[in-house]
Amino acid sequence: MLRPLTRRRFIEGAAAATVVTTLPGCSNPDEQSGSRPGEVPVGPFGADSTTMDVVEGLDLSGKTAFITGCNSGLGYETARVLSLQGATIIGAARTLEKAENACASFAGEAIPVVCELSELESVAACGKSVQKIGIPVDMLILNAGIMGLPELEQINGIERQFFVNHIGHFALTSYIVDQVVAAPQGRVVVVSSSGHSFAPEAGIEFDNLSGERDYEPWKMYGVSKLANGLFSLELTKRLANTNATSNAIHPGIINTNLGRHFPWWQRVAGDLIGWTFMKSIEEGAATQTYVATAPALAGYSGYYFADCNPIMPDPRMLDEAQAAELWRISEQITEGYLAA
Repeated sequence: MLRPLTRRRFIEGAAAATVVTTLPGCSNPDEQSGSRPGEVPVGPFGADSTTMDVVEGLDLSGKTAFITGCNSGLGYETARVLSLQGATIIGAARTLEKAENACASFAGEAIPVVCELSELESVAACGKSVQKIGIPVDMLILNAGIMGLPELEQINGIERQFFVNHIGHFALTSYIVDQVVAAPQGRVVVVSSSGHSFAPEAGIEFDNLSGERDYEPWKMYGVSKLANGLFSLELTKRLANTNATSNAIHPGIINTNLGRHFPWWQRVAGDLIGWTFMKSIEEGAATQTYVATAPALAGYSGYYFADCNPIMPDPRMLDEAQAAELWRISEQITEGYLAA
């Protein structure tokens, strides 16, 4: 169902339709599910809410947020707004220069760290540096990612999207999770996507993590985003006897550098008419910011949010057996690079 006349209203015509179909990894969750988990509070915010809307009136002084991909797009906007509300930011980027430049622009205290998610040595070094900082982490926001690689690329024999979007964050979390638990009500927020629905019908094909069998960019992106959700689900179980929570989110359709691997004509089309149906960065980052900070969500764990509210994901995102197997396989892949 199309939304009423707004800035993002779909413009009828072949050009707009073409752009929509080039973004299967970011489809509208409203088209996938009309149901909500009844036990989770529904907040006052929605698809048009911005990051500043969801933190209005919140004092985050004394709280710390660790954010991957702090230097651009949704990660930068989330860090910027949390900093404005008084939070200390630990900002991770692929290079020290990018992390330093981003952190220098935030309103409050910000600590730059390097985390190249495609290199487990870098991930481990980043995790150890955060441990040395030695403060509780109230918000661990796993935001960075890649999407739609046109050709198969591998890291240590693993398909690159799966490795960067899931494996790197899995290893990183092992170092920081104790600091999340040490916070009064620590929260892990995993940026997934409605693109998880593009994973194979059976879910994650553990015998094809290399991506070599029938590689398709969106299928493997879907696998990585399904892995994000299943990781959050299993992490929820492992945090059960603590005050910490873990939830996954879908940010929406946003024209950020996540689409840098698209063909040039798709990027140009997105720049020209993407405003007719895409969220702004401020709107796209609102859901992860809300889930990381909303007082009403204290204690709620293992859910999936879009447009700042809980929705029911594809059933594959709720498969506890696959979540447990994913954790086991992820430990094997990252052996030697996890926190002791």
